[in-house]
Amino acid sequence: MSQFNHIRKYHSFIRFRKDFEQFSMKKARSYELVIHWLHSKMNRSQFLLLSGILVGCAAGLAGVVLKLLVHYIHYVITYKVHFSTQVIFYIVFPFLGIVLTTLIVIWFFKGQSRKGIPAILHEIALNSSLIPPVKMYSQILQSAITVGLGGSAGLESPIAVTGAALGSNYARTYHLGYKERTLLLAAGATAGIAAAFNAPIAGMMFAFEILLTGVVFSDFMPLVVAAVCGSLLSKIILQEEVLFHFESRVPFNYHNLPFYIALGLLCGFYARYFVVLSQKVEHFFKHLKWSALRKAMLGGVLVSALCVILPPLFGEGYTSVKSLASGGGEEILQNSFFRYLPLQSWMILVFTGCICLLKAFATSLTIQSGGNGGNFAPSLFAGGFLGFFFAMLCVQLGFTDVPVTNLVIVGMAGVMAGVMYAPLTAIFLIAESSSGYDLFIPLMIVSTISFLMAKWFSPISPDINELAKEGKVFTREHDKNILLLLKMEDLVDRDILKIDINATLRQLIDVVKEGTRNIIGVVNQQQVLEGIITLDDLRPIMFNPELYDTMTVKKIMKAPPAVVTLKDNINYVINKFEEANVWALPVVQDKKLVGFISKSSILNKYRLLLQEYSEG
Repeated sequence: MSQFNHIRKYHSFIRFRKDFEQFSMKKARSYELVIHWLHSKMNRSQFLLLSGILVGCAAGLAGVVLKLLVHYIHYVITYKVHFSTQVIFYIVFPFLGIVLTTLIVIWFFKGQSRKGIPAILHEIALNSSLIPPVKMYSQILQSAITVGLGGSAGLESPIAVTGAALGSNYARTYHLGYKERTLLLAAGATAGIAAAFNAPIAGMMFAFEILLTGVVFSDFMPLVVAAVCGSLLSKIILQEEVLFHFESRVPFNYHNLPFYIALGLLCGFYARYFVVLSQKVEHFFKHLKWSALRKAMLGGVLVSALCVILPPLFGEGYTSVKSLASGGGEEILQNSFFRYLPLQSWMILVFTGCICLLKAFATSLTIQSGGNGGNFAPSLFAGGFLGFFFAMLCVQLGFTDVPVTNLVIVGMAGVMAGVMYAPLTAIFLIAESSSGYDLFIPLMIVSTISFLMAKWFSPISPDINELAKEGKVFTREHDKNILLLLKMEDLVDRDILKIDINATLRQLIDVVKEGTRNIIGVVNQQQVLEGIITLDDLRPIMFNPELYDTMTVKKIMKAPPAVVTLKDNINYVINKFEEANVWALPVVQDKKLVGFISKSSILNKYRLLLQEYSEG
């Protein structure tokens, strides 16, 4: 045991010395050297715990700063100016926010368009959880401009992306492996969500349900400490009016169960409407043959028009939802032209119904035309208005003892569960934000019904459905997820036999004598793949000397049963193997032969990965 400890200390010293030398050459910051030194002294679990705290604080602080910035912009626009001035703001600011965001992306971020939660899932599956460093600040900047100036989207998705980028790049800086990098990526996103809502459990559920889908891991304490750090920062820094928090509600009464069941069904249908409309708007802008700036101007004009007609669509809209939850349905009319109409219950019903229907359209326009934001807040907003609309409809139809406030609060969870495919996140988020653990039963009923309906319409979230079909994100099929971790670059055998298409049989036999492979690639002078030859093809004629100088390779070769490229994922390659019923396939890049890939190399690597995750 003593000898083992000496060896361990020696290796720790060597690791620290290498880290020290690398960072000294790069003029590393002093805190990085301290963390590297701690890394050399701590075991894996201890360092991950420390990392969870550091990443959680950084991501939580980023979320807090973004929420504060946007809150004060909205406060000035909404409460500090006259109604006539507000109308001008609603016309100008959403348009300006989307256009400015687009220009910033074009000028400073090279037009990168991948954003939101699907971008994180793509990096986990296909990029070894390595998120570009630019995402540590680009999402905050873009979403602050978009949502701060009135774009009808949410901040939570950009906060999650920022936190994930912080965790990923922290792990890259301190040379952590894929599993640790993925864990800290999730910890950063967890802290961001926890800070945004002061809801640590919801932050963890978000990581488990959305980010870590299909990822096998045994550590979870970094997620816990990151969530606690993010939530604590939110609690200490953010004021009550900034937090997504509700107090007013009535105790759950089982006699109201039919209301909750009906609301669950309504949330399920609305969630489907939300995602289908989002897809159609996305499809429209993708196929619109306009420049990015012209698309942004079109989206900005439409969003501004919607905000003028229905002011609650301006920005995140949490203030309006709080008004509904407090029973102040009349308050949301005060900043709109509807204030001049006779104030009747049916007018409030029409107003909230229009907001509910058009929120999905406004959010999709904001995001797809060039703004930056997510569906997190819009789904909560729409759910709150849907719950209020349903409650007021029941009142107008003559029902008594309708739990209006409860239906608003529970409706938020229902729509979010159906839109985000995250029922546990929705349940705990609303329970924590409303201190409403006594509403757990209706929250579970409504969220479960909505989620099951969403799954019935589409088994995989529409946001990632196309990526899942292409094998670019993880799903709950763990065996396929492990296959996605295999990289073509690591599996291709580049030490191959190849011959020119115009060579003779004699030259071919000489190549076979010098090599140990059973398959030969046939190429032209530009090294473009023309065909293949196997030893089985060669065996009937290789012992006939009369053909050595008269028969050419072109007459012997055959077309490969299938060809794959370095860019193909492993699931696609395996399907090609099954279709072709062969043991090896040629790999090309720009039509040029670069090597062969075999079933045995895939199976051996898969077995090693499976063993690693089983041990983990």
